[in-house]
Amino acid sequence: MQIKAQPEDFHVEELIEFPGEQGDHAYYRVEKRGLPTLVIREFMARQLHVRPSAIVVPALKDAKAVAAQYFSVQERGPKTLEGRGFQAERVGWGPRELRASDVQANRFTVVVRDIASAEEAGRLGEAMVSLGRHGLPNYYDDQRFGSYSEAGFLGKAVLLRDAEEVVRLYLAEPMIGDRSEVRTFKALAAEHWGEWAYLLDEAPRPSNFRSVLTYLNDHPQRFRKAANLIRNRLMTIYLSAYQSWVWNLILARYIEMGMETSPTTNISIIRHPFPLPAPLDDPEALMAFEITLPRLTARYKGRVGAAAKAVLAAEGLKVNDFKARILERAYVHKGERAIWFRPEDVTAASPIEDDRQAGRWAINVAFTLTSGSYATLVMKAAAARCGETLLVS
Repeated sequence: MQIKAQPEDFHVEELIEFPGEQGDHAYYRVEKRGLPTLVIREFMARQLHVRPSAIVVPALKDAKAVAAQYFSVQERGPKTLEGRGFQAERVGWGPRELRASDVQANRFTVVVRDIASAEEAGRLGEAMVSLGRHGLPNYYDDQRFGSYSEAGFLGKAVLLRDAEEVVRLYLAEPMIGDRSEVRTFKALAAEHWGEWAYLLDEAPRPSNFRSVLTYLNDHPQRFRKAANLIRNRLMTIYLSAYQSWVWNLILARYIEMGMETSPTTNISIIRHPFPLPAPLDDPEALMAFEITLPRLTARYKGRVGAAAKAVLAAEGLKVNDFKARILERAYVHKGERAIWFRPEDVTAASPIEDDRQAGRWAINVAFTLTSGSYATLVMKAAAARCGETLLVS
């Protein structure tokens, strides 16, 4: 089974509530295809003659998709804009920029391909409907972990106060989300570690790598200061990724401890198995239950406490470690996250022949998710219920 074989196979539409109907902020509905949201923002900024930062995007949308989302800008721009991979239409005015909290939900329409038979495609549709009734664990999915490296999470090295490891992971270890040219440079950095002048000459231009390497060339052993030259936005992403990963592990352990007699299968998140319990008759209590994100002031009790203790011990950390003590301007976020969610308004069409692969089948499914939950996770869970693995292109 496969999704995202082509951008048209994965549609997402933001469902937004505007903060008002009058004001000096223009609201644009933007349809994009096959490009990251921030690239579209740059294209629009050029046409509007503003800095990209002047255009506010409440949420990012997958590049490998056809997406409709909303941007805001405090400029009286034209009614329409268009360029490579996007079309934008001004749909209203309001008193302020759009915020993430204005996005109420997202509607997904997904084509699942490369299914062995019509019967199997039908079972997938039934599994989707079942998830709409019973729900599933609210794990963070792969998209959250673009900074994951086979050598570990950079955010973990920050919490362990290992500044040299932070810099090494940043400069010399490929991350899932790295572009090919960055991977090429990191392979070079791993081979020539410590040869700062040489690496400075070879570093991508422009890039933040050059700022870090310029400093190391003058101060070869001052890794803590070098770590603080990594952009704050990136450090926040790295810390949030590891915090989210540990939260996933705590939820997984909580599920395993509480459902020992219940048959389970697994969902793969960055090639790590996470338990998917059998359908629950009454998911409402779980949907109302939240687990605090790991942070300095987090206090875990009961079964959650036991799960957190086991996970943190395995990670070689304590709750008190969840503070970025070696960084000057990056912090571990506060918050709680519901442990269970349920896709709403689930529909599954009749199976059809896959027009991209002879002899295979496909099915169209649609569902709505509140912000913060992952459509790819829903699709993985449905495939797992059918005993199949889902390929996300």
